[in-house]
Amino acid sequence: MDNILKCHEVLNNTFVKADNCYLYDDEGNRFVDLESGIWCTSIGHCHPRVNRVFETQANKLVHLGTRFLNAFAHQAAERILNQNGMPGGKCVFLSSGSEAVELGVKIAQAYTQRPLCISSSNAHLASYGSAGTQRSDEWIQIDWNNPPPLQALPYEKIGALVFEPGGSGVSFVHFPPTTYVENLAENVKQHGGIIVVNEVTTGMGRTGKWFGYQHYDLQPDVVALGKGLGAGYPVSAVAMKREVADKLESQAFTYVQSHQNDPLGCAVANEVLSVIKDEKLIERSATLGAVFLDGLRKIEKRFDIVKNTRGRGLLLAIEFHPDARLSVTNLHRTLLEKGYLVGYYPKGNILRFSPPLTINEPEIEKFLLCLESLLA
Repeated sequence: MDNILKCHEVLNNTFVKADNCYLYDDEGNRFVDLESGIWCTSIGHCHPRVNRVFETQANKLVHLGTRFLNAFAHQAAERILNQNGMPGGKCVFLSSGSEAVELGVKIAQAYTQRPLCISSSNAHLASYGSAGTQRSDEWIQIDWNNPPPLQALPYEKIGALVFEPGGSGVSFVHFPPTTYVENLAENVKQHGGIIVVNEVTTGMGRTGKWFGYQHYDLQPDVVALGKGLGAGYPVSAVAMKREVADKLESQAFTYVQSHQNDPLGCAVANEVLSVIKDEKLIERSATLGAVFLDGLRKIEKRFDIVKNTRGRGLLLAIEFHPDARLSVTNLHRTLLEKGYLVGYYPKGNILRFSPPLTINEPEIEKFLLCLESLLA
């Protein structure tokens, strides 16, 4: 089984089955997934309601050409727009978060006719395009720990603030400072720019609210969604206010992608939105996130090697001192041996947790005990 190009680290585990927050390998061992795949299975692996949609829609209509719309696209768009306070706005459905953010950036540049965008330093907005490369002639990157004075920014050239509420590509799980972000957004808007929010990793209840930007007093003009929107299926979305959509259409703005507004992807997104609402997963994320963070803080108090713990909802991290002689890579491997999949970021000496919103409290408590015993 060596015929797959290894573009990044690949581990040897072979998983063959999944259910809610659990993964099972080919030897029958069970693992608790505290990463939600790659932040995607927001409502757990193989949710039965989503599986039924897969089966039903796959037997009816999977794909259409980009010149045709369908009822599922309209339904999902209306719900996403309402949830974002964008009545009368418009949506486009794509396949990945990278596509959604890059399209959001293209929309901002077309709408404002300005070359510059602002993002956070170390942000991972997309895997390609302007949002992926973030060249210095198109982007101003701000370190939230040491931001520039607000008056020093060239607002007359700035088309958009591309805001990532999880901070720094979620690898650091640093939450941008509230007052600075709100004042920055206000200045951008006052000078004719717009606000684009990257909710690919922080949306769909991950932070204990529907969207991460709702922890701030700001209203975006464009919102990019992905990952959790499809619960493991590749579907993403770009939502925008009515005035943005109207101007784009008057300019004959063009964007075409092979799986744009596909019926199956839109049907899945629609059902995921229903599951989150029906099962009260936003509230669950906030409640269980508080339990998880409280446990991490107790570990922080016990062990001097812990520099910091932080979290919003079920997006959390524990950071170790750089001189602690502790390898998060090795800790990640040991936790995997113990049956836990977690995220890790060696550059920041960080372990990261983003479990399905459907995880139960006993599993969180058992993991915290395991982590504490390993550190001891």
